[in-house]
Amino acid sequence: MAHPPRRPRRNTLRLRGYDYSSQGAYFVTLCTHQRACLFGKILDGKTQLSPSGRIAEDFWQQIPTHFPNVELDEFIVMPNHLHGIIVIKQAVIDNRPGTSTHQKFGNMLKPGALSTIVRSFKSATTRHINLLRAAPGSPVWQRNYYDHIIRNAASYGRIQYYIRQNPLSWQTDQLHPDTPSKE
Repeated sequence: MAHPPRRPRRNTLRLRGYDYSSQGAYFVTLCTHQRACLFGKILDGKTQLSPSGRIAEDFWQQIPTHFPNVELDEFIVMPNHLHGIIVIKQAVIDNRPGTSTHQKFGNMLKPGALSTIVRSFKSATTRHINLLRAAPGSPVWQRNYYDHIIRNAASYGRIQYYIRQNPLSWQTDQLHPDTPSKE
């Protein structure tokens, strides 16, 4: 009996063994597909959002409406990426039936886990941006995202500052489309 071909293993950027639904602050960066400057441009150190950028900004601000255990802190929508701080106020207890699925996939499927929040945001923005562009099925985001667990107040302050200053350093930003890819 022939076995189906194996799918390539996707490497995760997540910290192995860490529960991303636990209480804490997380700095996330989401990049557009192929670093396309879909969300606007930077003029005089300020982000000028395109209609797609406004969708990303609006949907980001709506995250706490859909995830009541979440607060948002600093965030910025840049031409081809978004930086933001997501604060999970309390751990989510997954008491859904069918724990065999949870045992198989671990924290990936926990409601309120960082991956669930990001996946929901990316899915909703993709759907609406593609309606706007009349481009159903077109990718908007890179398949993954970057995260950093914020462990102390000093780190939190540095990250807040970095987010606020990001438009001012756009020309030298490693995510600027003219910067060689590190992927």
